[in-house]
Amino acid sequence: MRKFIYIGLLATLGFSSCEKNFLERPPQNDVSETTFWTSPQEVYLAVNAIYADLPGDGVMYEDAATDIAHGQYTWESKATAVAAGTVNTSLDAGWSYVDKRKANYFLENVDKATMDEKLKERYKAEVRFLRAFSYYTMMSNFGDIPLVTTVLEIKEEVLNIKRTPKAQVLDFILNELTEVAKVLPESYVGGKFNEKGRVTKGAALAFKSRVLLNEGQYELAAAVAREVMGMGYSLFNAGEESERDLKDDYSKFVDFKDATDEQKFRAALRSYEGIFHEVNEGNSEVILDRQYIVQSQANYYNTFLMDAATGGWSSIAPTQDLVDAYEVYQTGERVKSPTLEQRANYFKNDAAKFVEEYKNRDPRFYATISFKGAPWNALTEVGGYKYDWRGSGNNVSKTGYGFRKFVDPAASRAELDNYSNAVLIRYAEVLLNFAEAQNEAFGPSAEVYDAIDKIRKRAAMPVLDRSKLGSKDALREAIRHERMVELALEGRRYLDIRRWKIAPDVMKDIYGVNGDIAQRRVWSDKLYLMPVPQKQIDLSYGVLEQNQGY
Repeated sequence: MRKFIYIGLLATLGFSSCEKNFLERPPQNDVSETTFWTSPQEVYLAVNAIYADLPGDGVMYEDAATDIAHGQYTWESKATAVAAGTVNTSLDAGWSYVDKRKANYFLENVDKATMDEKLKERYKAEVRFLRAFSYYTMMSNFGDIPLVTTVLEIKEEVLNIKRTPKAQVLDFILNELTEVAKVLPESYVGGKFNEKGRVTKGAALAFKSRVLLNEGQYELAAAVAREVMGMGYSLFNAGEESERDLKDDYSKFVDFKDATDEQKFRAALRSYEGIFHEVNEGNSEVILDRQYIVQSQANYYNTFLMDAATGGWSSIAPTQDLVDAYEVYQTGERVKSPTLEQRANYFKNDAAKFVEEYKNRDPRFYATISFKGAPWNALTEVGGYKYDWRGSGNNVSKTGYGFRKFVDPAASRAELDNYSNAVLIRYAEVLLNFAEAQNEAFGPSAEVYDAIDKIRKRAAMPVLDRSKLGSKDALREAIRHERMVELALEGRRYLDIRRWKIAPDVMKDIYGVNGDIAQRRVWSDKLYLMPVPQKQIDLSYGVLEQNQGY
């Protein structure tokens, strides 16, 4: 089986959400526990159902709550309110125990099944990873949270559960990741019970490196990332361009030295964007992805990221800060952008001068950002598509830019839904985790530069200048900049700007290229954490305490 079949089986076992109750108290079981846990097939279905709770395309909204993206619709996610700083206790930023209860229920009951013990232990490890993944997401949003590792009985007193200190929750998560990595295989051979796409040892360790880095445990983070770097993953590189891709004329935007230079540029662009396309699923860079079922379960990348002209909603759009982050192709220098007023004047009065800003950029810019005049022949059946923005209209970006990253042109061209998997962890992030952690723990070294250079070489960008980045502080800024560009829209920026304590500096008002305000943003330090939903405090009879500032 190429993809998991996510079956909502566990909902029939009493795992459905009960929004009115703290920790989602379940209704009485519809299926007898004594008759369900009888065979490997039932255990297999139960595990697959738990995978369905992995985050997917919605991860991109995490970046819409940061300086690099704008989420314009308040009803789609928390991102619009968080970015604007208008968060209050009516917002639910992910206070949920539905998936955790599924995992706890599985772990408490799976031993009833008669099956191969080695397979059973592997399933347990997969579920423990998924539970740890969920707990870390929740802990990152709220800090202290109730740590529940057993299925709670349906009694009134179990509602009064205090928040467990963050340090204790973190220890639990790290211990779980350490233990499951000892059980999980490095890869799967395919076929039932061994489908490619399940959680691997590499996924457990890569996620552990992310957790350790985010929590400032740099020496350990570097060591774990280094272990993953020795497990055979590699950065994805695309093959030859398709006939449609070859029609994209980038000579209008990039001053190529010669034909070889153009070929290098185009290979970098296709390699970066191709990581996320359905045709390249399971490539050498993917460590963990959220699987989608063809013709059954689509993602929303094409709908949320494309604009009205191509059938989308422009739900999330790049900001000028992200556009400005892409360096000059061939030299690696930072771009000197026009002022807000100059750009608006060029947009309204001088089309030729306006487009100058988008010339000679990092190939990842052209693979990530749609800007006025940007070609994309593969997007439509007739070809000849170029991005246009006129400043207003329904389902149109408010910034003047669109996201191209994650959009699958093959699906758009065929007028079908996008079924590509959502990549949750990839090898480039591991390299970035290692570089940052190693630099913070020990300072600059050849292996730190080399880790970043692998990413930059894939992007056809110059390697880091050792002479200018010889200090820990200078290299730190280069690494942070590389994370911003390489991982754009992948949900990493939200925690990055908080753990680096730069959110007060970067969360500022954003404008469109025409000079109009796109969103007012006000930062408050309370936004380092999200509020505990007031309804949950009420249901706990006041046992749950609110985060500071709310």
